[in-house]
Amino acid sequence: MKELQYLNKYFIKYKYRVVLGILIVACAKIFSLFTPRLIGDVITLVANQLSNPIEEQVFKKAIGLKILFILGAAIATGIFTFLMRQTLINVSRYIEFDLKNEIYEHYQRLCLPFYKQNRTGDLINRISEDVGNVRMYVGPALMYTINMITLFVVALIYMYSKAPTLTLYTVIPLPILSFSIYFLSKYIHTRSTIVQEQLSVLTSTTQEIFSGISVTKAYALETETEQNFADLSNDQRQKKLNLTKTQAFFFPLMLLLIGTSNLLVIYIGGQQYINGEIKELGTIAEFIIYVNMLTWPVASVGWVTSLVQQAEASQKRINVFLKQIPSVYNTQKNTNDIKGKISFQEVYFTYQDTNITALKGISFTVDQGKTLAIIGKTGCGKTTIIELIGRMYNTNSGQIKIDDIPIKDINLHSLRSSIGYVPQDPFLFSDTLNNNIKFGKNNASNQEVINAAKNAVVHENIINFSKGYETVLGERGITLSGGQKQRVSIARAFIKSPQILLLDDCLSAVDTETEEQILKNLEKITKNRTTIIVSHRISSAKNADHIIVLDEGEILQEGSHNQLISQEGYYKALYEQQLHDALS
Repeated sequence: MKELQYLNKYFIKYKYRVVLGILIVACAKIFSLFTPRLIGDVITLVANQLSNPIEEQVFKKAIGLKILFILGAAIATGIFTFLMRQTLINVSRYIEFDLKNEIYEHYQRLCLPFYKQNRTGDLINRISEDVGNVRMYVGPALMYTINMITLFVVALIYMYSKAPTLTLYTVIPLPILSFSIYFLSKYIHTRSTIVQEQLSVLTSTTQEIFSGISVTKAYALETETEQNFADLSNDQRQKKLNLTKTQAFFFPLMLLLIGTSNLLVIYIGGQQYINGEIKELGTIAEFIIYVNMLTWPVASVGWVTSLVQQAEASQKRINVFLKQIPSVYNTQKNTNDIKGKISFQEVYFTYQDTNITALKGISFTVDQGKTLAIIGKTGCGKTTIIELIGRMYNTNSGQIKIDDIPIKDINLHSLRSSIGYVPQDPFLFSDTLNNNIKFGKNNASNQEVINAAKNAVVHENIINFSKGYETVLGERGITLSGGQKQRVSIARAFIKSPQILLLDDCLSAVDTETEEQILKNLEKITKNRTTIIVSHRISSAKNADHIIVLDEGEILQEGSHNQLISQEGYYKALYEQQLHDALS
């Protein structure tokens, strides 16, 4: 139960509802216990009438009054049972809602390394399946536990007051039940954890298969992926069956013990009635009804125990993520007015997951409103610079400053809100083109959307679609070509009108003519805005105010376009190669 202690804060939050639910449960059980007593009285009246008859009218009136009381107790029990579910089950839904939001918000705060180390399917499984298991603990499991405890306490006290010896014989099976629960719950906990972990693997694999369906089809690997999925499904089925087999021991065991209690009541109670130790025949009927009333609560002990064990296994998996502290967090509560000056001072950075040092002593400055272009081979650290400016990571050493302020001392929300970022692998949502562009500015007008699309040279493509800007894209924008996805992503950044514009090789999938049009529009858009362009093409970099050439995390060359083509080196060689390719 240690892992489930995390939920105590939610029980405190909804303490009044929980207390009210407990009181309602107590009332429901108290009213339900009137029925056996009243039925016992009826049987006693009938038995007495047979042995010592009284006036028939008086007898019928007494029986009728008891029946009315029985109906009244049943109606009251039904009303309180309904209210019991409306309080405690509703609390479980509130806690489920709060826990899902807490997990989602924590996911948002966690850094990029977290998402590189954990699979998407596993993240989804923890916020859906695991939270669902926890809800069963805070709802049904709690309700039936309170129900069982209340019923046992009230019923056993009354039963003992009526027939102490018979009560003791009736509860003999209960220690056996407790031992069985203790023994089996360990196996349920272990197997529940295994089931949830395997379900995460199955979910992650399924998500990857569907996300990469085009690759699967291109390589004709449908049969192999189907077999892989079948193997994982069979593994999941076997683990689930192992859990179910363990759980299956509970209910037969409960019914056996309850049946034993019934036999003891009939045999021992009958002997005591014959010997005169029990004065009323109705007492035996009462005990039989009480034992059968305890059947479901006792049987539910196994089910509730199973729910608690599954919930603890799920909450343990949830807690693993909730206890992770993001390495990048907001250290400044006050907002900042970002102007756009960027400076790197002897910056070193190593990726923890691969131990690759991407940057080695990088230093440069981009004044407000100026454009910097970064050229270099694949893996030289270009994208790392872009991600560090957005503070997706913290540097290992050295310092990054924005407007001469250390980046760690700048409000994180202010920093990222002032940046328009176009990644080299554009991501589009399964939504309309209009909403995908407005993602950069939610309150943008339709005209602003059109202007941004025109500047990104994608407007003509969009209006040729049957539904234009209301065209709904497939997952990850699969409806569009690579070049169209890049241009929609550029439009998303343009519409934001950011102080800092970061373009990470975002023109690689467009033709030369379209690239020229976008770059011309970019010159107008980036006036008074700091811009960093990462590219493999000299054509994208040549108009920048300053250019740096990276090689294995170090600055190999830097200067203007004219300066760099006048000196031997990587930049000039690349320029001549691309010029030759364009002319040939």
